[in-house]
Amino acid sequence: NNSYNRKPERQKMVLAADGDTFGFDCVCLIKGVLWGWCGDKSKTYGGAKYASNGVPDITADSMFNKCSNKSADFSKIEVGSAVWTNGHIGVYIGDGLAVECTPKWKNCVQITAVGNIGKKDGYDVRQWKKHGRLPYIRYVKKVALKSTNDIAKEVILGKWGNGAERRQRLTAAGYNYVAIQRQVNKLLQ
Repeated sequence: NNSYNRKPERQKMVLAADGDTFGFDCVCLIKGVLWGWCGDKSKTYGGAKYASNGVPDITADSMFNKCSNKSADFSKIEVGSAVWTNGHIGVYIGDGLAVECTPKWKNCVQITAVGNIGKKDGYDVRQWKKHGRLPYIRYVKKVALKSTNDIAKEVILGKWGNGAERRQRLTAAGYNYVAIQRQVNKLLQ
């Protein structure tokens, strides 16, 4: 809870919010999501369970201190990495953008351009000091998918199995089963 939240004008705004309003600061946005927040107004805390899923109730700086692979070089930043500057944290979402909660521009959860990567039309820009991998999530390398035609040829060669097994394996690998099967049928005609 940042010191700006204790200022009288901020307290007045917070207390004036409707009972079904969700409010976050930067680190509470991240913790809330990791604690299971889903925005369901019928659930206590929108579905979040305090300090659950192995995620402690810590500050932005403490959360960033727990990150691995910390770097000030933003040329190889990964989606899902924490972006950090003193007392403030967000999450990189790809394409030069981060999600953060800040009163700086719109006083809400917002998507902003990562100035270390470059400006983006239509987005406010923030310079971050470092980025790193959050210890509470699993990072998976995204593999480029082959073309529908190439996968259809592999299906014909029997590399993806048959029936339900084929559907399951293609879907798990990120392919559109219906489009692949359509191409298989076309190649076999």
